[in-house]
Order: sequence, then structure tokens, then C-alpha cells
Amino acid sequence: MALALKASLSPSSSPPSSLQGSHARAAVAVATPGRPFVARALAAASVDPAVVMPTARRLAVRARAAATLLAPAPAGKSGMSVAKAMSQARHKGKTAFIPYITAGDPDLATTAEALRLLDTLGADVIEVGMPFSDPYADGPVIQASAARALSAGVTTDAVMAMLKEVTPELSCPVVIFSYFNPIARRGTGSFTAAAREAGVRGLIVPDLPYIETSVLRNEAIKNDIELVLLTTPSTKADMMNEITIASEGFVYLVSINGVTGARPDVNPRVKDLLKEIKQVTNKAVAVGFGISTPDHIRQVAQWGADGVIIGSAMVKHLGEADSPREGLKRLEVYARSLKDALSGGSIIGAS
Repeated sequence: MALALKASLSPSSSPPSSLQGSHARAAVAVATPGRPFVARALAAASVDPAVVMPTARRLAVRARAAATLLAPAPAGKSGMSVAKAMSQARHKGKTAFIPYITAGDPDLATTAEALRLLDTLGADVIEVGMPFSDPYADGPVIQASAARALSAGVTTDAVMAMLKEVTPELSCPVVIFSYFNPIARRGTGSFTAAAREAGVRGLIVPDLPYIETSVLRNEAIKNDIELVLLTTPSTKADMMNEITIASEGFVYLVSINGVTGARPDVNPRVKDLLKEIKQVTNKAVAVGFGISTPDHIRQVAQWGADGVIIGSAMVKHLGEADSPREGLKRLEVYARSLKDALSGGSIIGAS
């Protein structure tokens, strides 16, 4: 999982039409070798303070409920959308448990088993990372995980095929977390249609600038896919409002300006950021990046988060074990410890 300014197009690729123009040039300008820009520019992937969504588009987003007239997409045993899953957790007075794993690490069969396991353990939503060759804003754990998956021959088609087989067995919705490059190569319409057919209910594209999401959002709506948007500690108040209006499923609060990976403590600013977001939206807000321990889980829940997203630590337990069987055992023990932390410390305040 990651967030950065550039659209993740390979050096030899030309930007798709949806990314051409002055905003695309601004995005690509910091996408070159200056990796230190990543930490400073995290917010810009989904934030441009100078741009405000036009009223017509805002009204269209608010009218998203009309899209439910579409034929329902496959969504596992529960038939549940991401927004519904988050609402259900909040109604029960609990913080949603949202684990992340990389598809194909160590192999797709193990990914399928991990999905079943996490669902059995009570995950409310599961994020599945689409492996990509240049996860430039991810920390070393997820970078290595993506590299292992790609080395094993994992492709977007193979991931979709695996999900199509597994999602009907799951009680919780699955969200794909993908850099924009795999989506652009396939085409936004084709990608979202394939995701729908695979039983996916949500999509997170961290490196697509917010101001350039309209084409993908339209295709997602056509295919009943909820496009989750991200806000960060650097997001300006007016743009945060726009993001919360447009985001579907939940609002993803990135806790830090930096790459993914475990941290010793949760950024204390998260407490105030949650309050600020909840002043302008009733949508669920989930916190990710740097969340890795039961204490982190309890802290974020007490601050009012509606969900917690755990990525690098999950990936490490599953992908760095001596064998797939051992990885699944380690994942189960770790996931249980986090779920127990949520069960033992119910929500305080708005969670």
C-alpha cells in the first residue's frame, strides 16, 4: 500500500488521455529519480488544493445511490458492499478490521487460503494488493512482496481469476489496492469490469491524482465498484471536504507522510485529523499506514476510527515465512492478536 504523487506509468509508457494536460505534467514532474519527494508529496496523489470539484460533479457523486439500480455484482455469501460492511461494524459498536495482503505472495493458492482464513477470523473488509514492478512509495516489506509475486509469474488476469473463485466463499467484501499502471494498461473500463466479474467490491488507486479520477470513477460506478479515496496529514481542509464527498466505501486516512511500513508509534495527529474529517462527513473513516500492533489498534479505535488497515506486518508474516503453511500459521496468530485487541477494546466516541 502506498501513496505518492506520480501516476505510476513505466518510463516507456505514454500517459493515458485521462492524465494528459497541466495536472499530469505537474504530477510527473516529481516522479523522476528524486525519491525524497515522495514523503513530502504524499498528499498530492489525491489532493490538489487549487482544484475544487464542480458543482455538477459533486451532485452526481452525491447521487451515487442511484447506481444501486444496476444489477448487483457478485459479492460473496453476504452480498455486501464495502460501505455496508463498514456501516454494519459501526452499528455493532466496533472498529472494522481491514487486513491487507499482496496477491501472489508467496503464490496465488496461498493468497486464496489467506483470504479464507482472514474472513473466518472476522475481517470486515480485505484489501488485496495487485503486485506492480515499481511500488516506489512502498516500504521494503511490500516492495519485496510485490517482487516475489511478479517473479513467480503473477499477472493481473491470474489475480482476477483467483478472486473470482474465492470471493463467492467470503462473507466480507474484497477491495483491490492497485497502482494506476496495471489499470491504464488494461483500460479503466476493462479493469473495472474484470474486477466486478471477479466479485471485487472496491478499488483503491493511491497514485492517481484526485483531480484525475473522474474517468475511473465513472467506470467504477458503471460496474458497481466503490472507489475509495485517500486523505493525508497534508490535505488542505477544502480538498479534504471534496475527497470525503467523492470517496465511496469509506474514507482512507493515511496516518503519515511517508512510505508504508511498521512504526513504533501512531502519529498523534491522527486523533485531530479524525475529528476534522468527522465534522464534515458521516462516512466511515479507516486509518492506515504504520498500524501494526495491538496497542496501535486500541489507540486508533479510542481516537474514533471506524476501521484500521494493517498491511506491511500482515505481508511480512505471510510472505517471509519458511513455507506457505508456516506463513498461514503466522498470519493466523498475528491476525487473531489484532482482532482480539479490537474485541477487547470497543469503540470510544464516534467509532
